[in-house]
Amino acid sequence: MIRICAIRDNGEFLMDVKLKELKNKQIKWYWIDFINPTSEESKLLSSYFKFHPLPVEDCLDEFIQRPKVDFYEGYNFLVLHAIHQENLSPYEVDVFVSEQFIVTYQQKTIRNLNNLWERIRKDEGFREGPYYVLHAVVDSLVDDYFPPVYRLEDQINSIEDNTDNESIHNLIERLFDIRADLSRLRRTVVPMSDLLYRIVHSERLSHLKEHRHYFDDVYDHLLKLSEMLESYRDFSSDIRDSYLSVNSNTMNSIMMTLTVITTIFMPLTFIAGIYGMNFEYMPELHWHYGYFIVLGFMGAIALFMFFYFQAKGWFKLGRMRERKKRKINIR
Repeated sequence: MIRICAIRDNGEFLMDVKLKELKNKQIKWYWIDFINPTSEESKLLSSYFKFHPLPVEDCLDEFIQRPKVDFYEGYNFLVLHAIHQENLSPYEVDVFVSEQFIVTYQQKTIRNLNNLWERIRKDEGFREGPYYVLHAVVDSLVDDYFPPVYRLEDQINSIEDNTDNESIHNLIERLFDIRADLSRLRRTVVPMSDLLYRIVHSERLSHLKEHRHYFDDVYDHLLKLSEMLESYRDFSSDIRDSYLSVNSNTMNSIMMTLTVITTIFMPLTFIAGIYGMNFEYMPELHWHYGYFIVLGFMGAIALFMFFYFQAKGWFKLGRMRERKKRKINIR
């Protein structure tokens, strides 16, 4: 699908223009948008517009190119990235721009560009020229980065608060998923930020001087996004380390409890093992009160070891860990 709008020299705005009408000398500039183009429509990039084979190859390539800007005689070529709101995968948007035209090429339909196409009918600012439209395209794509970033922020905060009293294993699992999403976003935001920096500071884009403050604003948004992503990665890392530390302390507490129980029962098992042997000549077996004496001796050993471990502070350490566990709402 190809859609075309154009501006006449007198400022008249035309929609649904035919390709052959663009040869009219009264056309000041135009915007052509390729959406899910067929192979025949894609050939127009070479046959009608005479674009260089390298950017045309980038448009037709199935692999997503890194955001970039290339300079050619009479026009500039940009690769931009849109982002899928659910799986955070990038979509490539290719743009050819000059003072007379802007050509956008999207192999998949980008929601924000469709909304932008509807806005152009009412917004008088679009009459300013192709570079104003370029800013609007870049700005709409960057604005779409914010919702998933804010969504991940909410998820991190919910993990920190743990109001649903989830288990530590579920929390850590969710944290690793969030960190993977943050990395995916970062791989889109940082290259776009580098691209905007190059656009703003390039001397070869002299036509942008009138609109440079607009692109500066988009660049500021990307810097803000980069800082947010870095802070969320650090924050999630701190939460992960805290939960891993608590999990380690919990495991240590469990091992300490089992060790105490095992240590107390070791001498008792030793005594029971001795008197469980099947030797015929064991004098204690014939004592009238031998059974009660051995039981009392075993009980005395267990009590002595219990109070000894309590004096060493083992049980206080266990209670302290238990209070810490309850404080952060880990089940």
